[in-house]
Amino acid sequence: MPQTAEYGFWKSPITSEVIVAESIRLGQIALSGGDIYWTEGRPREGGRYAIVRRTPEGATHEVTPGPFNARTRVHEYGGGGFWVDGSTVFAVNYADQRLYRAEAGQALRPITPAVEWRYADGIADRRRNRLIAVREDHTRAGSEAVNTEAVNTIVAIDLAGDRGQTVLASGADFYSDPRLSPDGTRLAWLEWRHPNMPWDGTELWVAEILADGSLGEPRRAAGGPQESVFQPQWSPDGLLHFVSDRSGWWNLYRENGGEAEPLAAMEADFGLPQWILGRSTYAFESDRSIVCAYLQNGESRLARVDTASKKLEPIESPYTDIEDVRSGSGRVVFKGGAPAEPTSIVELDPKTGKTQVLRRSFEPREDLQRYFSVPEAIEFPTTNGLTSHGFFYAPRNPDFTPPPGEKPPLLVVSHGGPTSATSSSLSLLIQYWTSRGFGVLDVNYGGSTGYGRAYRQRLNGQWGVVDVDDCTNGALYLAEQGRADRARLAIRGGSAGGYTTLAALAFRDVFRAGASYYGVSDNEALARDTHKFESRYLDSLIGPYPEARDLYRERSPIHAVERLSAPVIFLQGSEDKIVPPNQAELMVDALRKKGLPVSYLLFEGEQHGFRRAENIQRSLDAELYFYASVFLKGLRF
Repeated sequence: MPQTAEYGFWKSPITSEVIVAESIRLGQIALSGGDIYWTEGRPREGGRYAIVRRTPEGATHEVTPGPFNARTRVHEYGGGGFWVDGSTVFAVNYADQRLYRAEAGQALRPITPAVEWRYADGIADRRRNRLIAVREDHTRAGSEAVNTEAVNTIVAIDLAGDRGQTVLASGADFYSDPRLSPDGTRLAWLEWRHPNMPWDGTELWVAEILADGSLGEPRRAAGGPQESVFQPQWSPDGLLHFVSDRSGWWNLYRENGGEAEPLAAMEADFGLPQWILGRSTYAFESDRSIVCAYLQNGESRLARVDTASKKLEPIESPYTDIEDVRSGSGRVVFKGGAPAEPTSIVELDPKTGKTQVLRRSFEPREDLQRYFSVPEAIEFPTTNGLTSHGFFYAPRNPDFTPPPGEKPPLLVVSHGGPTSATSSSLSLLIQYWTSRGFGVLDVNYGGSTGYGRAYRQRLNGQWGVVDVDDCTNGALYLAEQGRADRARLAIRGGSAGGYTTLAALAFRDVFRAGASYYGVSDNEALARDTHKFESRYLDSLIGPYPEARDLYRERSPIHAVERLSAPVIFLQGSEDKIVPPNQAELMVDALRKKGLPVSYLLFEGEQHGFRRAENIQRSLDAELYFYASVFLKGLRF
């Protein structure tokens, strides 16, 4: 018989300890021969990323034993931190950012010098016994005598050790995706320049590889300041393919006679924002067949494209969140998740369509499944007659029932990026809240990926306006429908989502509490003190700095503390290079001076995103306790 208890105070078996004890972060996938490789981020090991190899027989082996942490810091967000050639693994170690080599059965050994160089997104050039990779040079960064930014290039790393490293492509601010043609005679890559981010405008370049290993005169195959190109890749027969949003949607193209020929043109996104390197949404089964994932209305679908007919054929799949698609040796492997399935490494048999889960980010225990809330994709009206999107999770716990007539508190989640997207994959973090009697609205506000370029560009010049409007309008929409308590609305978010949280609390009178995880409070400080990759991002989100300084101040929550009337909890990593701790501390000091309830937790050794089990657990429990103190009966802020 269920007990009667107020929403938000239900006892749940989905504890913070369960979340950190049973969860890992699944990252990059690579295939080589019959072997499958992937990375696992392990909170119980201090957030260390290990590379795991799975043999054709189904045995798994750890390629990089501790304390090796396979994670690059290129662009600070990393990605593409390892690659495989035959049975040899090349991986970046987080501690020193050197590139290491692991032969089968042998210990890891460094193959790059101990200087301030970072590497990512590499490939093996067997013909010339070298590696080709993105390199980020920090040897001069911070020097007042020279350009203080890191220098990004594409380099060749000689494996024989005779010629060291040779710069192949330079001059642009950023590089990604160096890809060799199957015959090893041509190199394709992406590059872009300030103030563009890769989802704004990138260029696809191609060059012949000369006899001495250098590049011939490069030519631009696609892209420009107003066209985002994603994932260049050569087909087995040597045709260059890529994803471009020139139509308003990230669609598949191939180069044919010097022209970009569309494949399976449709209103869907086959691309993703390159917050991390090495992302992949499609792979070649053969010259004639591509297996791909695409986004429509915020959910992924799996399909096959016939390159001759250019027709797309859906592949039935239970997964609604699909990425890192790889193909080889007659199989397709991807990272997939669904409302009833956590993010997993999945193998697809392309002949039968059958899937097999190789590794889950956590195992959904049978005793917990009855507590899981299923997401409902919703659309709701927002400012200027537009429509926004999100996933709503109703409270669910079979052990409890609310008092008659009571409505649940609502926790609005604002994702990071802000050019990113939320997912409907099974998440223990969301279930932590819903099983305690909270409703959760996970918002894909204007600016999110998966709804086309125009939707993504709604945020241009409007950061702190459109995202805030969409989050507040989504909360009010559910309250008006009777699905949430108007007096108990809270908002949480990390990074850019933390900024949206603080801006919503400062500039709107809707939410009664908020949680900011390493969020931005001072836009000017962010413009002056952040890393290279995002140093000009605010040009598009707000305006050029310092020309638009007044707008930066107007949109900064730190300058609107007098308008804040809701309690806030701040959670911050001490070593965050993207949003430094002073962003949180300035806000905390201002709120304390005003006398508002405020809590501040600084986690030593954490960066932008918490990776250590004890810190994930402590932050989550502290947030829950904070809301409990705010939403106690009779105590409404």
